[in-house]
Amino acid sequence: MFIRTESFKEFLRFYPIVSIIIFIHLVLYVISKIPWVPHLWMYENFAGVNLYIADGEYWRLLTPVFLHSDFTHMLFNSFSLVLFGPALERILGKGKFIFVYLIAGIAANIATFLIEPLTYIHVGSSGAIFGLFGYYASIILFRKDLMSKANSQLILTITIIALIMTFLQPNINITAHFFGLLAGFLLGIAFLKNKKNW
Repeated sequence: MFIRTESFKEFLRFYPIVSIIIFIHLVLYVISKIPWVPHLWMYENFAGVNLYIADGEYWRLLTPVFLHSDFTHMLFNSFSLVLFGPALERILGKGKFIFVYLIAGIAANIATFLIEPLTYIHVGSSGAIFGLFGYYASIILFRKDLMSKANSQLILTITIIALIMTFLQPNINITAHFFGLLAGFLLGIAFLKNKKNW
């Protein structure tokens, strides 16, 4: 379930939403490094800056989900999406998957805005990715038939490790991780309890 055996072309065909999100990550990172593009322009206009959100720049609740601070940040989040996104895209379908991903990311950024100081600045898709973990947790609790016991144990272990690392690593948006996870879990409950969605 979480081991990728597809060819590159098969991956693009089977998991178009995951592929598009990763493509956006890459394109925005490359644009941010183009010499004739002002170095900080993209971050100044689209990063999550709580002060600017308070002034009405509400697009910043969404756009940080696709931006990353450096290559390692972008690579790690994109790799996490490659590992954990495809199975959920297959379970949910394209429409529900992108809905869950974006709503979890936005919820994480709203929580960051409400809890962190106005001077707080953030970028990254980890809130949305934690939303996927939260959705998996709801599957494990309410629809055990959708995942094997081995895969359930694997995703729970990874989620616990990711939460622990959230508190151990520097420069981590703890608020986004926690509330992204919570949003994904609640979305999972909402979808899984409604039999019409399955």
